[in-house]
Amino acid sequence: MAALFQGTSMPDRDWWSALWPDPAGLLQQVGIRRGMSVLDLCCGDGYFTGPLAELVDGRLAALDLDPDMIELAKAEVERRHASVRQWICADATSLAEHLDEPVDYVLIANTFHGVPDQTGLARSVRAALRPDGLFCIVNWHPRPREETVVLGQPRGPRTETRMPIEAVRTVVEPAGLTMLRIVDLPPYHYAAVFQVA
Repeated sequence: MAALFQGTSMPDRDWWSALWPDPAGLLQQVGIRRGMSVLDLCCGDGYFTGPLAELVDGRLAALDLDPDMIELAKAEVERRHASVRQWICADATSLAEHLDEPVDYVLIANTFHGVPDQTGLARSVRAALRPDGLFCIVNWHPRPREETVVLGQPRGPRTETRMPIEAVRTVVEPAGLTMLRIVDLPPYHYAAVFQVA
């Protein structure tokens, strides 16, 4: 995984839950609502997939490149007695080919900084969205890694891979998406929400 997404790996669950004690609250902060259809892009071990499945009553697709991560995410959803409409183990750059229908909302959390072709991924997301769809990128603020401490240790991607908001906008908007809003997610993150242009 790290070879495909530079500076990206699945964090330990203990510090992940210390950093995000209320994942369902975060999902609502970024505008995900009951009744939406959602794609959890690069779902990892399901930390957000489980709460997402509950929030949207199973109107959820979850994609990851790593089959082991898909299995962990499935277990998390089952633990919550929730459901996911479609599990996809595939390269995210071809996600529209794998989705059974366009979605209202695509979420990617803590992975975008490591994507090799960020504009290409944004184009793939654009192709998977409904005409009024939203794309949310949850990213670390571009602070030095030694300042982003969780459970007593520096956490997150290398400092040089963290993306300022304008850098995200620069690579996403050419794909046919327009920045709608920024949501601050203390202590160390922001969400950049884009809408189909």
